[in-house]
Amino acid sequence: MDIVSTQGAPAAIGPYSQGIVTGNLLFASGQIPLDPKTGTVVGSDITEQAHQACKNVGEILKAAGTDYTKVVKTTCFLADMADFAAFNEVYAGYFTGKPARSCVAVKDLPKGVLCEVEVIATL
Repeated sequence: MDIVSTQGAPAAIGPYSQGIVTGNLLFASGQIPLDPKTGTVVGSDITEQAHQACKNVGEILKAAGTDYTKVVKTTCFLADMADFAAFNEVYAGYFTGKPARSCVAVKDLPKGVLCEVEVIATL
């Protein structure tokens, strides 16, 4: 197993890695809408936050030598299912290959953000 680490995405805020490569798969930790340089939450609405979370995912994909088109599975967490349609509009612009997906509403997310996205991708 190889650890994936990049300054292009927020540093891990706990005892985990940004991503792990094993075989020809990348397992990326969930990304929330943090600015990688400052660690502060980007945006106040679901559209802004979804864009930043997806950009952070993209940086981890790039660091592992892959991209959005190679994502086979996503798991998306929303703080409010009322944001589902707006989140989908943003998501569709990044994950054009339509990977398998789970999307659930959760009680809380780290730092009070509105969304989190994690992925599994091929290399």
